[in-house]
Formats: sequence, C-alpha cells, structure tokens
Amino acid sequence: MAKPWATLGIDLHLEPTGPGLRRGLTDALRDAVRTGRLAPGTRLPSSRSLAADLGIARNTVAEAYAELVAEGWLTARQGSATRVADRTVTPPTGTTPAPSPRERPRPAYDLVPGTPDLAAFPRTEWLKAARRAFLAAPNQALGYGDPRGRAELRTALAGYLSRARGVRADPERIVLCAGSVHGLQLLGKVLRARGVERVAVESYGLVPHWKQLTAAGLETVPLPFDELGTNPTELTREVGSTHEVGSRRRAEPTEEGAVLLTPAHQFPMGVPLHRDRRATVVDWARRTGGLVLEDDYDGEFRYDRQPVGALQGLDPDHVVYLGTASKSLAPGLRLAWMVLPPTLVEEVTAAKGGVDTCGALDQLTLAEFLTSGAYDRHVRAARLRYRRRRDALVRALATHAPHLQVTGIAAGLHVVLRLPPGTEQSVVQAATWQGLALHGLTFYRHEAATTQPLDALVVGYGTPPDHAWAGALQALCRALP
Repeated sequence: MAKPWATLGIDLHLEPTGPGLRRGLTDALRDAVRTGRLAPGTRLPSSRSLAADLGIARNTVAEAYAELVAEGWLTARQGSATRVADRTVTPPTGTTPAPSPRERPRPAYDLVPGTPDLAAFPRTEWLKAARRAFLAAPNQALGYGDPRGRAELRTALAGYLSRARGVRADPERIVLCAGSVHGLQLLGKVLRARGVERVAVESYGLVPHWKQLTAAGLETVPLPFDELGTNPTELTREVGSTHEVGSRRRAEPTEEGAVLLTPAHQFPMGVPLHRDRRATVVDWARRTGGLVLEDDYDGEFRYDRQPVGALQGLDPDHVVYLGTASKSLAPGLRLAWMVLPPTLVEEVTAAKGGVDTCGALDQLTLAEFLTSGAYDRHVRAARLRYRRRRDALVRALATHAPHLQVTGIAAGLHVVLRLPPGTEQSVVQAATWQGLALHGLTFYRHEAATTQPLDALVVGYGTPPDHAWAGALQALCRALP
C-alpha cells in the first residue's frame, strides 16, 4: 500500500492491516472509531480523496465505508459527508479512565484582586488596530524575530512609558516577555548566574512572584512594613556568621543582591513608597551595585491625582522596570515588558533562550494601539470606571460597616478593609457562604515576615462586570461582621 495516511480533505492517519485492501482499511477505520482516535461527528474524507491518497481503488474505500455504515460505526446521507456516528467511546482494554475531579461550584461574585473587568476589553478598537497592523506588517514580521520582541512595539512602549510613567526608556533596552511572572523568572535566572543568593521582597506581596525567584535558587527575605510603606533600611544588616578579629568576634554584614518592590502602589497594602525611602532604595543600589526590580503592575490607575512617576526614572542603570498589559487590558494577552539597565540586556535575552516568546501579531497590534492613541483613550475610560467602583465601594462600607476602616490610596484595582482582630478567617468563610470569592490579607503575607500580622480583607473591585457589581457589593456587606 502506497501510504499509511491520508492528506486530502482532512488529515487522517490510518495503517490498514490484515489480508486484503478492503478488509485492512475497514479494520483500521473501525479501530480508530472504537478507541476514540476518530471522535463522534468527525467528517471523513470523500471516497475519491481517501482512495487517491492511499493509492487504492475508489470502490475499495466506498465498500469499506458502506460496511461501517451498516454496522453503525459511521453515518452517511445523500449529498452529505460521511461522518463518525455518535456513540460512547470504549477505552482500550487494560486502561482505567481517570476519575474526573470534583469541581467546586463557581462563586456568584468575584472580588479577588488581580484581574481587570474583562467584559470591558476594547474588542472593536483592538480588532481595528489588529487589522491595520496586520495589513501594514512586512512579511518578515511572521518569521522568527528579535528575541527582545518586535521593534515596533518596543519603540511604541519607549515613547509611552517616557511620557506617561516617567521611565527613561530606549527601545534597545526593552525586552518583551509573556507576563510579569515570566519576566521575574528570567531575572531570577540572571541574578543567580551572577552569584546573587538573596533577594529582598515586601512583607506582603504575590506568592507567584516569590516562587519564581525561589525556583531560580534565590532566597527571598521580607522587609518590614509600616505606615510609610516598605522599609528599605533593613537591606543591609548583620547576620549570624562570624569571623575572628584578634580576641574578638564580629558579625559579618551581608547585603541582598536585589530587591523587588511595588513602589507606585504597594500590593496589596495600597500605599506608595515614601519619597525618602525611594531615595534610600536608589542609594542602596548605587552603593552596593544591587538591582531594584520595580513592579509597576497598576501604576497607571491613580484617581485623586497624577500617578506617581516610576522609580526607574531616578536611576535607569540600577532599576529594572517591569510593566504589563494584564491590568490595563487583559492578562490573556500575555504581554509584558522590562526596561533594563544596559548591562542586563544581553543576559536577559540569553535567558529567554534567544527567541521571542510573544506572538508577533499581538505585539504589532499593541504597538498600533499605543501609537494611534487608542490605548490612552482606553486607560482614561477604565480609570473613570474603576474610580466610580471604588467610590461606590467606600460609600457602601460607610453605610453598612462604618466601624471598619478602608485603607490605601485612591489607586489601582483594590482596597484593604481592616477587620477586628481575629475575625479575618471567619469573614472569608462567610463570604464563601454568600457565593463570594474573596481573599484575606494573610493570603499575601510572606511566611518569614516579622511585621505584626493584621486582620483585613483585600477587596478587588476590578473583576466583576458592570451588571454584577451591585450584587457583589451586597454579598460583601452581608459577610462583614
């Protein structure tokens, strides 16, 4: 037989066996249906196409189809394609189907922070930008590109970040990545390769970020936190290792090689890093040669004033700026960026494996979205939407729970709601009973943090679509003590 597969019409892998062409083809098709390799409803090639591809007579294929139709394996109607019949697929002998996991019921409302209102994604404008970008793209854009990412997007980002976030950006120093977690994964590899052993982090933050650093072989050391934000004065401290000095023993001061911060709007505590502490961090980086990893995840959303400029603008040679489209547009785009010190560009590019990790068409679309002004218009509209939600949340809490305190600046996509001591877990459980997904502050606390624990809720107001917002507020108020 000429070929064990068919490629005309649809791809169909068959290996006819047994005596005779028709019997071998019939048995192969029957086995493919029985084992589920051909799913119910699958459209089969025409007898002419399959015969030509297998190098056999068309009548042989027609007879095999007819036999399987008579047995109930296939269905055929005049003027319609031959298809696999609807039936229960029997697993191969000797295999036990894995038990399906018991799914938890989805909550009716979601106030977990970290996701914007996906229903508000600018689909129409995005499609227009995609069409313009795709039609204007050179053929080479569909090939293997620069591992740093498409030059069009890096150039557009350099202009936007400079005017909107105060970032000193050069397209040659921007590297695109598939989300901020991916960016931290790359930076973790580079830091470890440089001999760094410890990275200072905030007492409260995102566990996936810490895990990426830990996976790279780095120890994460939490810094203290108070009303002025994270306290960086602890970056240099004495540790337990000792050395003999004459007849005396002294502690050996050690420093972390990098620090991960959210200075514009600390997640989840919701306060900006105090200006004096911003200066302290930059001074530490200059003095020690350390790196500041600045996560600017929702820095564009400030409601009571202009957003605080990025820390990177103070010292581009010692600060890595990480930004993302996950909060402003949608996490499913998997588009984020790093503005790197010149000395890091080659190392981070090598850590990516020397390949671009983001789809070229999405990169070109975002570049067009930025340069056309559509991104600015979308962010302004989103800023107004989230400000209204935050105001409604604060009003509802003032009415239904005036004894509870809302903390954090008017920014971002969440607030912190302080609770009476010892009540956090019971309130989270009560929220579950109300069909509400909600996280307590403890969920974001570093396991080695020395800061005094607080009972609080981290209430994300970005996720619910507009039609569900009122119901989510009511469910939250019912769960509060």
